[in-house]
Amino acid sequence: MGRPRRVDVKLVRQARKAVVQATSVEALRAAQAVLLPATTGATLSATAALLGVGRATVPRLQARFRQWRATKTAARAPRRNWGGRRNALLSVEDEAAFLAPWLEQARAGGVLVVSPLRAALAQRVGRPVKASVLYRLLARHGWRKVAPDTRHPKSDPQAQEAWKKNSRKRWQTC
Repeated sequence: MGRPRRVDVKLVRQARKAVVQATSVEALRAAQAVLLPATTGATLSATAALLGVGRATVPRLQARFRQWRATKTAARAPRRNWGGRRNALLSVEDEAAFLAPWLEQARAGGVLVVSPLRAALAQRVGRPVKASVLYRLLARHGWRKVAPDTRHPKSDPQAQEAWKKNSRKRWQTC
């Protein structure tokens, strides 16, 4: 059985006022997220369904409402940034330092093979690294795959055209 629900009467009073005075949908939803469970006894899932948000969003809305009431402003508070590289193996600066020796080899015209680079990265971080991690690292630092040209640099287009004109139209059997 879950813990018993505590209802802060003062917060409910403030939420009732905020519902009437709300100037944005965000402020209205935050006040309703506090008001619905307190007055109707709705669960988080039921409150989320009524507000049209996810279940995990309801406690966030309630916390946002408490924060707004504490600062006495219903202005749009800066949201927490959920993006970013939370599972980074190395910082961007460390990645650049890791790629520096390989960059010199690539600038010298050498062919860069991914498997030794991947092994070196795995050794640096101390655990196995998938190839996709390495490809994203290279893309993050502006590296790209240089594909070979579609024609040979020593090819002669005039000789190719002459051969096409003078070659046999049908193959002969042996």
